[in-house]
Parts: sequence; structure tokens; C-alpha cells
Amino acid sequence: MIFVIIMACEIGFWVLIALGLAARYVLRRPRLGAVLLILTPVVDLVLLAAAALDLRGGGEASFAHALAAIYLGFSVAYGHRMVRWADVRFAHRFAGGPAPVKLYGRRYAAACWADVLRTALALGIAAGILWLLMLVAADGTDITALEGVFPILGVVFAIELIWAISYTVAPKKAPAHATP
Repeated sequence: MIFVIIMACEIGFWVLIALGLAARYVLRRPRLGAVLLILTPVVDLVLLAAAALDLRGGGEASFAHALAAIYLGFSVAYGHRMVRWADVRFAHRFAGGPAPVKLYGRRYAAACWADVLRTALALGIAAGILWLLMLVAADGTDITALEGVFPILGVVFAIELIWAISYTVAPKKAPAHATP
């Protein structure tokens, strides 16, 4: 059940972003667009409440609960960036805004290192939520599925770190047709 709620929240997140940007750029209603975009964190609160209530009510702790924690961590750490990413593309497509800028070389490597920090924040939030879910789980609930996710968080961070190091050592080159 929790997995279905995670999927619904992910869909709801993107629907709110799409509606918010459509209201802003297609309907020319920036305030309505802002309200819809501001509602995206409500989706996160719904997911957190659902996961906590399920465990508190005696639900069996599963990887789906851990996935909810990971989703929440990444949503908080990367949410604003994802909205900004979508906003630039919507503005370009529907409002004559500038084209999205592709990064290469040092700028791409710097963006990778910023992602290392964002990912560290996301994983820290996920770890905190996992810990809270373990605390609120009903007495006698087997929480090993939640505890087993902590090493996975470390692997995710290691991959992000290796990614940034690799693009620092061997920067991403612009294609021949790209302008400097």
C-alpha cells in the first residue's frame, strides 16, 4: 500500500509542477501558478504521514517505507532545483525565455560538486526520516528492512562522489558544434 502512495505522491508532485507552470506561462496567471508550485511540499507531508501512520498502526516495515524516506529526502534537497529546471524549459517553450544552458568543463564539474552537497543533504534527511520511522513503528515491529537501507545510502553517496571526482579529473567536453 505504501508503494502505491509513493507513486501517487510522485505523480502528484509532477502534476502540481506542470499545472503551476501551465498556469504561469500558458494561462498567464502567475499567482495561481505560484500557489500550485507552493503546494508541492504538501505532497511530501502526505507521504510522510502515510508512512508513519502505517508503521504506527502495526504495518510491516518494508523497503517501501524506506523508499518513502529516500523520496522525501531527495524531494526536499532537489525539489527547488527540479522546479527551476522545469521552469526554464517551460519559459523557453511557452514564454520566449532563453534556452536552457548546457554545462561543460569546469562549470559542469562545479555543478557535480553542488550535487554532491545536495545528495548529502538528501541522504541526511532520508536517514533522519528512517530513524523517525523506526521510532514511531509499533512495538514489536520488525524494522530490519529500514535498518538495512543505511548502507545503501552510503553507496548512493559514494556514487555521487565518484561522479563528481571523475568530471573534475576528466571534464565534460563541449561538442564541436557548441559555442564556448
